[in-house]
Amino acid sequence: MSDTIRISLHLFGVAVWLGGQVVMAGLVGTLKSVGPDVPSQAARAFARVAWPAFGITVFTGMWGIMIIDPGQSQAKLGVKLIMVVISGAAAYVHSSSPNKTVKAASGALGLLATIAALVLGVAL
Repeated sequence: MSDTIRISLHLFGVAVWLGGQVVMAGLVGTLKSVGPDVPSQAARAFARVAWPAFGITVFTGMWGIMIIDPGQSQAKLGVKLIMVVISGAAAYVHSSSPNKTVKAASGALGLLATIAALVLGVAL
C-alpha cells in the first residue's frame, strides 16, 4: 500500500511540475495578447502550485531511493538526480530573472531537464 501512495504522489508531482510547464509555455502568447503583465501574473499563480508539487516529487523520490535498491541502475539514478537539480535551479532562475533572454534560456533548460528526468525515471 505504501508503494502505491508513494508512486501516486510522485507521479502527481511530476504531472503538475512538467504538465504545468508545458501548459504555461503554450499559453504565453495568448496571455501576452491580454496584457503585458498577464504572463507574469499567471506564472506567479502557477508557482504557488508548482513548487509544492516539485517538493512532493523530490520528497517521494528520496523516499523511493531509501527503500529501493537501484542495483545496476545507479548511473541512471545519478543522472536523473542531476536532471532534477537542473530542473529546479533553472525554474528558479527563470522565475527570478528580469532578463528576457535568461528567462527564455532557463525556461527551455528547465523543461528539457524535467523531460530528461521523466524519461530516466521511466527507464529505472
